[in-house]
Amino acid sequence: MSIKTNLTEVKSKLPNHVTLVAVSKTKPVEDLMEAYQAGQRIFGENKIQEMAEKYQQMPKDVLWHMIGNVQRNKVKYMAEFVNMIHGVDSEKLLNEINKHAKKHDRTINCLLQLKIAQEDTKFGMTSEAAHTLLNSKDFKRLENIAIVGVMGMASFTDNTTQIKEEFSALKTTFESLKNINPKLREVSMGMSGDYPLAIECGSTMVRIGSSIFGARNYVI
Repeated sequence: MSIKTNLTEVKSKLPNHVTLVAVSKTKPVEDLMEAYQAGQRIFGENKIQEMAEKYQQMPKDVLWHMIGNVQRNKVKYMAEFVNMIHGVDSEKLLNEINKHAKKHDRTINCLLQLKIAQEDTKFGMTSEAAHTLLNSKDFKRLENIAIVGVMGMASFTDNTTQIKEEFSALKTTFESLKNINPKLREVSMGMSGDYPLAIECGSTMVRIGSSIFGARNYVI
């Protein structure tokens, strides 16, 4: 099946209030352009340099989402153009994003990444740390970032009960954080294997790659 066909099928399953981030990491620009020609405008990458290279080659109305773990020393390479950063897991990272956004006279949308999975390989803040951050005076001084929601990744398991519990925990934290910051609007959770369940649990943004582009291309 073509990328266009896959994209159409995925979109047909999404409610109107759910945003689709097409996860294009490891995929060539030709594949992204096929999705672009089919109407997709939001693409998610997990490596900053790869995203920056694609930004140079793609139309400028593309909205680039950084969905991977962010190294602070590489923020400068995407600050000029990135639309949203999903993986914000510390105040130090927020300070770095704010610094580089200010240099480009921009406000960068950010999601707080919360650790909801039981796996050690998954990154993220605790719910308590997220609450502390939003209440802190230092955070309120950051003028070039906008925290617009939360992001989380469920455990890699076939146990749907566990996945549902993890997604529900993220949604509960989101609602609690929204009491501190009413501007929060996004709950980014759900990937190719579990997005229907994520939507059921309150997701407003899904990150889907293989169901659109096929298996990832890894260089060995």
